[in-house]
Amino acid sequence: MNLQINTSRIRCFLVTVASYGVLILGWDTALGGTLPVLRIDTKKVIARVGPLHAGLMTEEINHAFDGGLYGELVANSALNAEVQPKAGRFGPWSLVGKREEADGLALDAGHPLNGATPVALRIEAASAAKGRSVGVANSGFWGIPLRPNTRYRLSFYAKAANDFKGPLSASLERADGSSISTSAAVTVAPGPWKRYGAVLITPSDIEPIASGRLTIATEQAGTFWVTRVSLFPPTWADRPNGNRIDLMQKLAALRPKFLRFPGGGYLNGASVETRFDWKNTLGPVTERPGHPSPWGYWSSDGMGYLEFLLWCEDLGMEPVVGVWAGSAVVQAGEVLQPFVQEALDEIEYATGNTTSPWGARRARDGHPAPFKLRYVEIGNEEITPDYDARFAQFYDAIKAKYPTIQIIAAGQIKDTGSRPGDMDYRKSAQVSSRVPDVLDEHFYQTAKDAFAEVSRFDRYDRKGPKIFVGEWATMEGVPVTPNMLAALGDGAWMIGMERNADVVIMQAYAPLFANINAGASQWQTNLIGYDSLHSYGSPSYYAQVLFNTYRGDEVLSTPVSIAPNFFTSATRDSDSGRIYIKAVNASGTVQPVRVELPGSSKLEPEGKEIVLSGPPESTNSILEPRKIVPVERSLQDVKAVFEHSFVAHSVTVLELSASPVGN
Repeated sequence: MNLQINTSRIRCFLVTVASYGVLILGWDTALGGTLPVLRIDTKKVIARVGPLHAGLMTEEINHAFDGGLYGELVANSALNAEVQPKAGRFGPWSLVGKREEADGLALDAGHPLNGATPVALRIEAASAAKGRSVGVANSGFWGIPLRPNTRYRLSFYAKAANDFKGPLSASLERADGSSISTSAAVTVAPGPWKRYGAVLITPSDIEPIASGRLTIATEQAGTFWVTRVSLFPPTWADRPNGNRIDLMQKLAALRPKFLRFPGGGYLNGASVETRFDWKNTLGPVTERPGHPSPWGYWSSDGMGYLEFLLWCEDLGMEPVVGVWAGSAVVQAGEVLQPFVQEALDEIEYATGNTTSPWGARRARDGHPAPFKLRYVEIGNEEITPDYDARFAQFYDAIKAKYPTIQIIAAGQIKDTGSRPGDMDYRKSAQVSSRVPDVLDEHFYQTAKDAFAEVSRFDRYDRKGPKIFVGEWATMEGVPVTPNMLAALGDGAWMIGMERNADVVIMQAYAPLFANINAGASQWQTNLIGYDSLHSYGSPSYYAQVLFNTYRGDEVLSTPVSIAPNFFTSATRDSDSGRIYIKAVNASGTVQPVRVELPGSSKLEPEGKEIVLSGPPESTNSILEPRKIVPVERSLQDVKAVFEHSFVAHSVTVLELSASPVGN
């Protein structure tokens, strides 16, 4: 640590943020005092930052997919979610235009579409007449978002009773029932189920509406059935069954290099039957039965295994696939073997050529080219004693067929306070018979803990497995997204991981998404929040944007801390020579620093400073989505030795232009 202190010229003070339980220390250097020195040895590269260092972790929690990233706007389209009938309503489905007791809405199991869709809606429109429509409406996930001059793709299955001869009309409406779209009329005749499609276009002069609805109604008296109603707005890359554009834009800005999917608790489920059964998520959406999410609501599985892989393709990410590993409910041995085969089939679906059984299935599903898959994780948070035997069974089978695949063990290292280098990776992961290629650790902590643990990975044995920090977050702030204090903790934690990129080869914040509507979320702090119309990034989101945008591939030698609650790292882009200095000033005062770059070559006098700062308790929201965002300004008088003041409560990047090493 290159810190020199003139005790006769310095004042020390304490600022207590009682509501967060954090003690913030600050140093106020008097004029003429010796500044803390940040010495960056540009000739000493202590680690290489791998190409997959920062990525995404996702699972169906907080309505991350249904009601979130997945573009489908109709809630409970397959009618498989358990709903309690109440006043002519089944969850998001309701009867509209009722005028007589004979009009009604019911769930009908007597007219199944297929095995995955055993129930339909029966609409009794006895009082329908010209000028008097009766039908059914779907209010979506806390409202169907309607934007001006937008094309919505509608599809549904319908059939009619013998007494029904009229057309059905579909339209987009405000919550009060006033129509705002061109209506699409389709003729439904008695007979078997038939699929209908239409495009609904909103006018250009409307204001955006968050709480719209879709109606399918008739002015002809009679009985008809509908099921598998689907409505899609424009999607990312215009993919059918695709993703919400604004959320994909926010993910793209993070520059992620991998996607760990399908999660999390969502992978394991609450039982064998409610696990993520990837084979049930393939093929037409109408043939996917869906399943209960472990987070208390129904998952449509519209976001299926192929959709995850396409998500990777769309954002240039590598898939990191989690395979179900028995989850402590299936013992190793003969009973577990079918699930081991499922994992082998899952890998083949992603990577196999079109002559292999599952590669051919992928081609039939519309993607003949194989995907690049290098990492497979066995389970999620599998820290029970029986994981060793289950892990070994999966490990041996996968390595035998796919020897180049890197296998991740789903464990967590517990720091017992032992001396640096004394940690037993295999014991901590509950794996002793096989050494994993990579070990997955998860950390959810307070900002105070993040500051205290910034050097955690310095202590890791370089001879042990590489580390994948597959879930991490600083848990500060009110639901549903974190505040600036959390972003400071996250910045310090990312500094610790970046400085140790030789050990921490991959890392991902979690959870990624949260629908902010009441009752939609199950987790306190999440990276990105949204409602039906709007979305925003938390301060923690923007801290990640900074780190991932200004990364570099060489970690330079620097002290981790040169003043209380002040943390630093430095990287360099070996191609361009640019140096990125990252600093977290968690104190409540400006921190002046003397920056020294001995050995630097041809530094340009002008650089950039990008600062994310704000009061610790402040955050972003739907109403103030850009309250705390990075601010960029020019950095003048850059040289081998210069002074710089870092803003209070800030995450800062200094970008310095220099010649590449050797030039």
